[in-house]
Amino acid sequence: MNWEAFLAPYVQVVEELKVKLKGMRAQFEFESRHSPIEFITGRVKPVPSILEKAHRKHSTMEEIEDEIQDIAGVRVVCQFVDDIYTVIDMMRTRKDFTIIEEKDYISCKKDSGYRSYHMIIEYPVETIHGEKMVIAEVQIRTLAMNFWATNEHSLNYKYEGQIPADIKARLKRAGEAAFKLDEEMAKIKDEVQEAQRIFHKNKSSH
Repeated sequence: MNWEAFLAPYVQVVEELKVKLKGMRAQFEFESRHSPIEFITGRVKPVPSILEKAHRKHSTMEEIEDEIQDIAGVRVVCQFVDDIYTVIDMMRTRKDFTIIEEKDYISCKKDSGYRSYHMIIEYPVETIHGEKMVIAEVQIRTLAMNFWATNEHSLNYKYEGQIPADIKARLKRAGEAAFKLDEEMAKIKDEVQEAQRIFHKNKSSH
């Protein structure tokens, strides 16, 4: 298996999506409106992680492209929960990719406490052999959800997916606290955005 050649279209998808999403963020800022996007990150799953997931799902090498949907992953991080739905609506109206599945782990959080909105998309990549449809995952979440998920990911890595019960319980409570933070911030969202507008206006006039 030539992994470099296999992963090249995925690398391209991540780079192109990052550019497009950053473009959306810039457009909001040009129009001096609140941007629902705080920042964007992206990555292509490392080969050992792909193989491990394939092993877990009993996928053959031929099935990897269809069955592992997060080889290309882009994360959109927002300030407020409302912003997530603004981004979702914008993604749904785009014509440059097709959404094939949506998973709402915000209204239906995972048992662990994980919250995020996942969109599985099919993205056309131009290769030297013509167009190739590549499956990618876009995760949309708030800063608080991202903080929680990053820590959970590290703990899962350390404990190889078997997080001790006491830490698991703490993590669940932290997930609830993160959600509470999002709820409280939503109540003062207008104030925060007004403050940010004033700040940007003053900064650009100096």
